Amino acid sequence: MFIPFHDDNPTQRTPLLTIGLIAANVAVFLSLRALPPDRQTEMVFTRGFVPARVAQLFTGEPLEIRLSRPQQPPRRFARGPVVEQIVIRLPADRQQILLSLLTTMFMHGGWMHLVGNMWFLWLFGNNVEDRLGHGGFLVLYLLGGLFASGCHWLTGPMSEVPVIGASGAVAAILGAYAITWPWARVHVLVFLVIFITVIHLPALAVLGLWFLMQLLEAVRAIDVEVGGGVAWWAHVGGFVAGVVLMPVFSAFLAPQEHRQSDPWDEDIWPL
Repeated sequence: MFIPFHDDNPTQRTPLLTIGLIAANVAVFLSLRALPPDRQTEMVFTRGFVPARVAQLFTGEPLEIRLSRPQQPPRRFARGPVVEQIVIRLPADRQQILLSLLTTMFMHGGWMHLVGNMWFLWLFGNNVEDRLGHGGFLVLYLLGGLFASGCHWLTGPMSEVPVIGASGAVAAILGAYAITWPWARVHVLVFLVIFITVIHLPALAVLGLWFLMQLLEAVRAIDVEVGGGVAWWAHVGGFVAGVVLMPVFSAFLAPQEHRQSDPWDEDIWPL
């Protein structure tokens, strides 16, 4: 297990959008946690991305999803857990469906999910925002998230399991960083059984290994029911989107001094 915690890649501008996105994700998470359980479930299905809802854009038919969960609190004197049935009714609301492609990027299922995404966004997002500017960074982030959701939809277009999280958008930022500063030095915390150590690696090695892990998990999950775990293909798709879009965005949005910077600059990776 490895955790990157710092990079030797200075910036010139305050990453206002990166900070704003982190604040927005935390605010949405806390707001969702404050809701009653039934309301939380409803919000996840209506504001998260449910692949099967894409078909509603063409059929115009409502979607009913039946869920089973242990009764809370359990029935007194019951033998074993009592399961209650819940029906989630999703109308063919075009505006709600399209908006869910955006709102899903700001919802998270737990603290670890939130902290993991926001940590990677903070660590690598500041440099991408510094290169593209606030507006360009936001467009890249959102496009990466949309492309990630599209990749997940392709793996199971009729799945009724909602997908939430900023992972796809953050993966686009990781891809953008990897293609722009492949030799930037990243400090990595490595856990080896009972030993903990710090090593320094090029960003391409750290983020390339991260991408390879996502790709291997995605391939391994092909025969597993879609939505039964992590949306691995969304991570893969988001990363690829960042790799493809970052050079295009940089060519038009990056200041001249940034476009002429040398990735082999010894200030980034001292020899």
